Amino acid sequence: MSLRLFNTLTKQVEEFTPIKKDEVGFYSCGPTVYGYQHIGNYRSYVFADTLKRVLRYNGYNVTHVMNLTDVGHLTSQADTGEDKMEKAAKKEGKTAWEVAEFYTKDFWVAMDKLHNTRPDIVCKATEHIKEQIELVKILQEKGFTYKTSDGMYFNTSLLPDYGKLAGQHFDEKLSQARIEHDPEKKNQSDFALWKFSPKGEKRQMEWESPWGVGFPGWHIECSAMSTKYLGQPFDIHTGGIDHIAIHHTNEIAQSEAAYNLPLAKYWLHNEFLLVDGQKMSKSLGNVYTYVDIEKMRFDMVALRYLYLTTHYRSKMNFTGKSLSAAQNALSSLQEKVATYGESKVGCAEYEEKFLSALNNDLDTPSAIAIMWDMVKSDKPGSAKKASLLKFDEVLGLGLADIKKEQIPDDIQALAKKREDVRKAGNFSEADVIRKELLTKGYSVEDTPEGPKVKKTR
Repeated sequence: MSLRLFNTLTKQVEEFTPIKKDEVGFYSCGPTVYGYQHIGNYRSYVFADTLKRVLRYNGYNVTHVMNLTDVGHLTSQADTGEDKMEKAAKKEGKTAWEVAEFYTKDFWVAMDKLHNTRPDIVCKATEHIKEQIELVKILQEKGFTYKTSDGMYFNTSLLPDYGKLAGQHFDEKLSQARIEHDPEKKNQSDFALWKFSPKGEKRQMEWESPWGVGFPGWHIECSAMSTKYLGQPFDIHTGGIDHIAIHHTNEIAQSEAAYNLPLAKYWLHNEFLLVDGQKMSKSLGNVYTYVDIEKMRFDMVALRYLYLTTHYRSKMNFTGKSLSAAQNALSSLQEKVATYGESKVGCAEYEEKFLSALNNDLDTPSAIAIMWDMVKSDKPGSAKKASLLKFDEVLGLGLADIKKEQIPDDIQALAKKREDVRKAGNFSEADVIRKELLTKGYSVEDTPEGPKVKKTR
């Protein structure tokens, strides 16, 4: 059964074929660690984790690389403004290094709560300055760079297919975005490879280079680090849809110019997340972190479940109601798993349908629907559990950690007595016993498989 994925580069669903048989090199864009990540960011990381899980579910050996941007990401897309790290350091009264460490730790807390598996390689921009300088030197030797008063820039006009990922030359996009004109740029789509430290000002993060003291541009880190750890080309590059027009477009340009090879074979991007139908913004007060989700008394795994109910290429609308529904569904699933017995044999027909859905461009909403069809079927509970644990290798809901609830002997005896009198037709006495169980903190649910006793408090 083949895996098919939508390739942003070709704008079509393609059968996935790795460069090396059974081996997948996978790079995903990580966070800029100058502040808290939010539920929109989390969606991108859950998407990348789900893709990795699906690849491994299909038997591929995956090497997952993710960057941490801790320098060089400016507040403006036009290579102007402050470095986000330096700006956060001034605001918080810390060093830029302390800011990076604090928000990196917070990021991993969120990822663990979401059950995201850790990348095989996590690489920081500040730990790969040498590699970034070497890449800029290659571009300079090939004639793709020029110098302005504030840095070394890439000349996009020398690439005929610049902007192919976005499907439009970036000069047009800049014009539409009304970005202020820079008279020193040869083309307004040109971007910084290396920025000089401002005159008369010492930055916290700056390094010597052949062109002067400064720091790398945002885009160069991903090209340098992905090539170092995965080679070029590698198989898959992912990120949010907002990366297409600028960040990923510029990664492709500098990497292909340097090595005359594609950067990645497949590009996958997840869509935006809205909150109550609106974009997230601090002014609207709708930017939520994991702390906010937990203050609402929701489990972060419920948020993961909610993400999976919307296809990664579709916009997702987050609401309190939708998260509550996801929490209820997850709780119901956990309760069922806790009551099922053990078996090594699952429900083969549902497992086949589940894999088929996943391999259709990561159709997790259909996969979840198939899972629930199986749960509601008349298959033995033990077989359902065996399949659910397989499904959870992809879904990441932590079902293997759900333990069968231990019901005390006296409660089991009461439940059995209730069942006996109920079968004898003495429903009034059965109801009395049911109420007694409730006072002891247990409920009884009559199912086709027999009465199910569970704790209520």
